[in-house]
Amino acid sequence: MNLADALPMPHRYRGRFAPSPTGRIHLGTARTALVAWWRARQAGGTFVLRIEDLDGPRVKAHATQQIIEDLRWLGLDWDEGPDVAGPHGPYLQSHRLSRYARALEHLQNAGAVFPCSCSRKELADLASAPHGGAGPVYPGTCRSGPAHPERPVAWRFRLDAPPAFSDVLRGPSPPGLGPGDFVVARADGVFAYQLAVVTDDAAMGITEVVRGDDLFDSTPRQLALFGALNEVPPAFLHVPMLLGPDGERLAKRHGATSLAELRERGLTAESIVGCLAASLGLAEVAAPCTAASLVPAFALSKLTTQPVRIDPGTLAAR
Repeated sequence: MNLADALPMPHRYRGRFAPSPTGRIHLGTARTALVAWWRARQAGGTFVLRIEDLDGPRVKAHATQQIIEDLRWLGLDWDEGPDVAGPHGPYLQSHRLSRYARALEHLQNAGAVFPCSCSRKELADLASAPHGGAGPVYPGTCRSGPAHPERPVAWRFRLDAPPAFSDVLRGPSPPGLGPGDFVVARADGVFAYQLAVVTDDAAMGITEVVRGDDLFDSTPRQLALFGALNEVPPAFLHVPMLLGPDGERLAKRHGATSLAELRERGLTAESIVGCLAASLGLAEVAAPCTAASLVPAFALSKLTTQPVRIDPGTLAAR
């Protein structure tokens, strides 16, 4: 038994899957959704579907309904969500703006945030500075007051010492991960991802967040926000990335990657589940199977901790 299996499941497990409605579900997103669903179902807990639709320009019409259709076709269900309701709704972030406003006010009153007038161009010029995957390190330009008081201001969270954490799958995080002050509300009034996701996870009582490895560097920022909001943080489990045959993040250039495209090619949900289960280390071969059939055998000790390459073009209809 490895460290991951030795960790106890949280009491009254509540997990979630929170996609953005910017397009159809693709293989990498489906893979993470499966792990989140297996984790909740094996624990006998609650699985929540939340739609993170704050990024207006990128949100596509009908994408929320398409996401629901894709996930159900894959064999997943949920106990709370935009189409089944629940005690912690609404389950669309665009309908939860008053909650984010209250959270921002709390941070303002606590002195945990400061107004920042730095422009995007000024921040883009920082891109050559040393930084982690979470973006350039903010140099503290407006910490003592907006450098350009005449401009609209964003609100930036003070992050002096990024909190350490232990990932459920990967163990302790490397020291110094995710430094620098970060935006929680943009100058145009749009609430940032970090504030919205923390506010929602706290309000919905999420006990464990299962998400892709690309968000690993966001975790210290979110843990700092949980602390500033006086909320108990969930555990975090980051699923290793799915890569194309060239070792780069799986994308359209690698061929058909969305569930809808693969379905049109004749692939069944069972064949895709089997392929993704094998890529995760949960099965020795990519044999067709249902998501539900793998719940009893799911074990964190079997999950790979490294990115996995896959060639969508080799997936055959079964």
